[in-house]
Amino acid sequence: MAGVEHRTIETNGIRMHVAEQGTGPLVILCHGFPESWYSWRHQLAALAEAGFHAVAPDMRGYGQTDRPAEIEAYTLLHLVGDMVGLLDALGEASGVIAGHDWGAPVAWHAALLRPDRFRAVIGLSVPYWPRQPVRPTTTMPHTDDAQFYQLYFQTPGAWK
Repeated sequence: MAGVEHRTIETNGIRMHVAEQGTGPLVILCHGFPESWYSWRHQLAALAEAGFHAVAPDMRGYGQTDRPAEIEAYTLLHLVGDMVGLLDALGEASGVIAGHDWGAPVAWHAALLRPDRFRAVIGLSVPYWPRQPVRPTTTMPHTDDAQFYQLYFQTPGAWK
């Protein structure tokens, strides 16, 4: 894609592929499931044209970014840590973070846990929902006819 630059950065113990375009204030774009940086291709160009440095990583476990084998390596704390490390790798003190689908909780928690680094948050398709007293997956319906994809992927290797 014209104008989009690709590189690999080191963050939070992993190598992360990022696509970026433009110069100016930083906007990080976190993709959803099962996507990659490419889902933000139109927004990269629009944000660059509007005077921003738009960066869309392949999130941990996706695309050209490292995929740690341990299930425990995919907590929201790890994912937020990846975004903080991305700021550091880019030499930025702070930025705006946007998330779509699974990227939205990453964006919400980045702003909640590190308001010193993320000055604004944009959530698409998933509203902020505070922590509940039960695991979210316990309230999702599961029948022979219907199942949330999050439940399907709870079993290691189900996607193979």
